[in-house]
Amino acid sequence: MHKDSYFEIEGAKLIRYKGQDECIVIPKGVTEIGDNAFSSCSTLTTINIPEGVTKIGKSAFFDCISLTTVNIPKGVTEIGERAFQDCRRLTTIDIPEGVTEISAYTFLKCKGLRIINIPKTVTKIGDNAFFECTSLTTINIPEGVTEIGEDAFVACTSLTTINIPKGVTKIVGAFRCCSSLTTVNIPKGVTEFVGAFDCCKSLTTVNISEGVTEIGKCSFSECESLTTINIPESVTKIGDYAFSKCISLKTINISKGVTEIGDSVFKGCVSLNISEMSLDTLKLIIV
Repeated sequence: MHKDSYFEIEGAKLIRYKGQDECIVIPKGVTEIGDNAFSSCSTLTTINIPEGVTKIGKSAFFDCISLTTVNIPKGVTEIGERAFQDCRRLTTIDIPEGVTEISAYTFLKCKGLRIINIPKTVTKIGDNAFFECTSLTTINIPEGVTEIGEDAFVACTSLTTINIPKGVTKIVGAFRCCSSLTTVNIPKGVTEFVGAFDCCKSLTTVNISEGVTEIGKCSFSECESLTTINIPESVTKIGDYAFSKCISLKTINISKGVTEIGDSVFKGCVSLNISEMSLDTLKLIIV
């Protein structure tokens, strides 16, 4: 068992743990786990956070490479950036009600993470929050989420489906290189997405809702399994390289509302049946 002398505590804030135990119970009375409190504790496998703790600081468990189990009590309302980054053996985690943000880099490179439960209170998922969580197969993003940060789910290579809440308005690179992702529905509230699904090589179905106005740069580039896409009439602009190297793309319906198409939009789309396209559209294809 760990010794209380291993804990450096100021008031109710746990500043640093200095031991090498595998299983740790944080002393009662602690209300805050400070920045880097357990960072690089390579022997730590299980941590019990007591009721009363309300905040987990930045990088609190950063690089705890053996950590497999952590319980976060209901009273926690804030989890800092990089709190569990590089906890590569962590498989399951429940975020309690009351937390409003999954901060940037929180679970970056948690490569063993398979299941995460995000509560309805969360409204924001930060930049790179789940970057390279390669074992994550599914994630339920609550309807209250209005912001998905840049590169939030990049290289989640086991993720097969994703729901994007109606309140989200912007997606920048969020799902790049999710190589197992097959279906995506883009709600009408999304007015901007750039590089959002770049290199999603298994993506076969994309539903873009009426109301989306722009398909940004590299949004679907190198989606090698995509065969058909319908662009709604609300879209007025298609950015550079938006569908480049979609080698299986055979049919694309471009609405009359599109007034601007960027460079190399269809570059490398070797299966595209250009004979069925209008002369005006042909002029916009650079291959």
